[in-house]
Amino acid sequence: MLRDYEDGLTIAPADYTVAQAVNDWLSYGLGGLDKGTVTTSTILSRTHIIPALGARKLRDLSAQDVDKWLAYKAKTLSTSTLQRLHSCLNRSVKRAMARDKVRRNVVELCRVPQGQKGRPSKALTMTEAEEVLRAAEGKRLNAYIVVSLLTGARTEELRALTWDHVDLEGQPEATPPVPPYLAVWRSVRAGGDTKTRKSRRTLALPQRCVDALWRHREEQRQERGEAWTESGLVFASAAGRALDAANVRRAFRRVLKGTSLDPDEGTPRELRHSFVSLLSDSGVPLEEISRPVGHSSTAVTELGYRQQIRPILQGGAVVMDQIFK
Repeated sequence: MLRDYEDGLTIAPADYTVAQAVNDWLSYGLGGLDKGTVTTSTILSRTHIIPALGARKLRDLSAQDVDKWLAYKAKTLSTSTLQRLHSCLNRSVKRAMARDKVRRNVVELCRVPQGQKGRPSKALTMTEAEEVLRAAEGKRLNAYIVVSLLTGARTEELRALTWDHVDLEGQPEATPPVPPYLAVWRSVRAGGDTKTRKSRRTLALPQRCVDALWRHREEQRQERGEAWTESGLVFASAAGRALDAANVRRAFRRVLKGTSLDPDEGTPRELRHSFVSLLSDSGVPLEEISRPVGHSSTAVTELGYRQQIRPILQGGAVVMDQIFK
């Protein structure tokens, strides 16, 4: 403390706790972020960080304390949840350090351990996909399911899709002809940006998507009443308002009740995984799959969808067997 004083540094308070640092970050450090991000950070911090480390003086918090805490949490939580917890604590301490509450951030010195395996992402087989499409016919979510399965668009991209970014006619007389398409330029993320720059893409629509969207647009026009709020959204509630992830998940699971699949296990993101799987099973190269799903490289596609991609490296061995019989 004497050295800090002689160096002209502010002396960090001795009674400032980890709980105070986390609460200050939750109160003042999350401005401008998506509402869902704020909610998730608050729940994680108040459920896992504050009860375990909150009473400790921030200046006394050691890297060993953080390592032990993360190792204990790794027994029950997934790796992705551990990474979020580490991020929340790291940002809280970093903010406190910037305000002279502590001299250094020990959380940055700690590595996130391997957690429990999360729920594996599933993909529909061709038979299951056809079953889901049949069950969705006549349902409010029909067009959403058709477009998601046949284009591979993310759920947050489809929930933000507006009619002015959809062309159901195209320009068949142009040179070269322009097919019907949807422009994936926005998402429900903070600021309306897509996940990455490469995620901004224009996708040609299969005919089944075009037919489903024409029907969906007409049905949307017919249901507009006094309670309707014009938002321009392609997929909206009965009142014209934006859908959230829970709305789509519940509607999707209602569709699954008409199939042989378990509705409690189904999630809308599996439609995107099924898109990748069905293309791969049809022999489409990984390079061709990565572009419509909006990945920056084939490595991202292979890492995130490794269970859905059919191994094709055996092709060389098969050909060589034919050459050298």
